[in-house]
Amino acid sequence: MFETFEHTADLGLRVAGDSLNDVFAEAAVGMTSLIVAEVGSVEATEQRAIELNSPDLEYLYFDWLSELLFFFESEGWLTAKARVEVNGNSLHGIVRGETFSEDQHRRSHEVKAVTYHELSVLQLERDGKSFWQAEVIVDI
Repeated sequence: MFETFEHTADLGLRVAGDSLNDVFAEAAVGMTSLIVAEVGSVEATEQRAIELNSPDLEYLYFDWLSELLFFFESEGWLTAKARVEVNGNSLHGIVRGETFSEDQHRRSHEVKAVTYHELSVLQLERDGKSFWQAEVIVDI
């Protein structure tokens, strides 16, 4: 599950899931939702693999979202679905999506950058149940 929230002149993305893998996968779709008005308009017609290593979990999350934003900025690539395996500070991801089309997609925001501001990846507990939550602010 992901949600966006307003943050001064920026936009935040909060993602929660039962596992760390779920959070990273859902964050990929969440990033697309910041770029296009209707994330459901993005079809999973092509596939790409992403391998990342970072010094810690928060940087790995930052690098993951930055890589997805780079795909959009350089090629117009939008993610519709993702499968992610996080192992320590390493990530193997498969993203499925397509290239942005003015005929099919309507822009929502111009995301300029993922920021370190309020960046967090935490394992939490609510009502005796453990879950993961990640938050990040993007510059729009």
